[in-house]
Amino acid sequence: MKRCIALLVALAVAAGPAFAQQRERRVQGQGKNQGTSKDQRQGMRDDMREVFRDRNRQDRPPQRQLSPQEREKLRRDIQDANKDLRK
Repeated sequence: MKRCIALLVALAVAAGPAFAQQRERRVQGQGKNQGTSKDQRQGMRDDMREVFRDRNRQDRPPQRQLSPQEREKLRRDIQDANKDLRK
């Protein structure tokens, strides 16, 4: 009989924190996405992607094509720099 009571007390003490954690998770989960549907959240994500995409286009200067001579010079410069790094 004493063993059963001791076991029940031990289980009750061990289960207390577990129930508290479950309650905390439930409360946290309600605040973040409360009132927005999956479609609305996806729409907001798409809008933000578009804003960042537009911002990146405006910040960058327009690119121009390198002439074959410029490309060759750039290639040689990079190879020379890599040789210097290996030394």
